[in-house]
Amino acid sequence: MKILISADMEGATGVTWPADVLPGTPQWERCRSMFTSDVNAAVQGFFDGGADEVLINEAHWTMRNLLLEQLDERAQMLTGRHKSLSMVEGVQHGDVDGIAFIGYHAGAGMEGVLAHTFLANSITGVWINDVRASEGLLNAHVVAEYGVPVVLVTGDDVACEDALGYAPEALKVAVKDHVSRYAAVCRTPARTAADIRAAAKDAAALAVRGEPVDGGPFTVAVEFDAEHLAMAATVVPGVTRTGERKVAYTSGTMYDGIRTFKAVTTIASAAVEEQYG
Repeated sequence: MKILISADMEGATGVTWPADVLPGTPQWERCRSMFTSDVNAAVQGFFDGGADEVLINEAHWTMRNLLLEQLDERAQMLTGRHKSLSMVEGVQHGDVDGIAFIGYHAGAGMEGVLAHTFLANSITGVWINDVRASEGLLNAHVVAEYGVPVVLVTGDDVACEDALGYAPEALKVAVKDHVSRYAAVCRTPARTAADIRAAAKDAAALAVRGEPVDGGPFTVAVEFDAEHLAMAATVVPGVTRTGERKVAYTSGTMYDGIRTFKAVTTIASAAVEEQYG
């Protein structure tokens, strides 16, 4: 049994503030250890549950945040940016039986600690076929095309509630309870590690690769906080304006859909100016 862990940071234990997840800040250095603890607990739990192999795909920001030297030696980690499937890189090779979303968060325009979708700000909403989407939902559609079930989700309580919509059978572990975008009631790392490890052990039983799901076509709509970002995004082929601050495109598969989404967000990010957005 092979498990893929997609590891994001905003939903990690103790994280509530932008500096907690911004590479290079003192708070990020402190929170890296708690992030690593969450991921390591999942690794240990999956091996407890009978996994033969666990691959961790770093999925936050520079994708160089986890402390490799603190991880269970049985695991392997894919670290670094510019990967074909970004947050779920590795699922496309046909040997993954289940995937865990560790440290996930709610989507842009939703309540939740550090809620966003791909860009920390600038995007105010994303929809897939008229359903408001988080990164979890986007990635769940991608992995479904490879027959891989989402078996475990961790994050704040809002992220866990969001996961009920895209992975109802998956186990969920809330490591903190949302109070506001920048505040939460947090459990200690010792407690969350124990909870995640226990859930991962049980979640291993759900890691059964199935038939690929053809859920397309997918119409993805993206709303920005400024008109010029929507204009900029239309340089991506197939992306059209649907409103003053909104664009949309349609893809036959979510493989193509997530790659186009990555292009849209990259272009939009480059169009943001420091002072005026």
